[in-house]
Amino acid sequence: MPKIGEKKIKKIKEEVLALLYDSPMNPLFTSKIADEIIRDEEFTLKILKELYTDGLINEIKTNQTGREFLARRKWTLKPTVYAQYKQLINH
Repeated sequence: MPKIGEKKIKKIKEEVLALLYDSPMNPLFTSKIADEIIRDEEFTLKILKELYTDGLINEIKTNQTGREFLARRKWTLKPTVYAQYKQLINH
């Protein structure tokens, strides 16, 4: 399998951020994000972890009742990132 270049990875990250921006009140599971950006879940999880490490997104490990997800994670933009992204879109 050919290696994906940094330029394309950056575009994929931008696509993930745009997808999370479009659903700020509805955190998305890794599998849903992978389906939307048409990538496999392992690659998508790698991208999401990089975005998390960069401080751009939040990882949600528990459901609404406080029970921890065993094998899944939800993701959402950090509120500060959402506000900055919103300003960029509106200008």
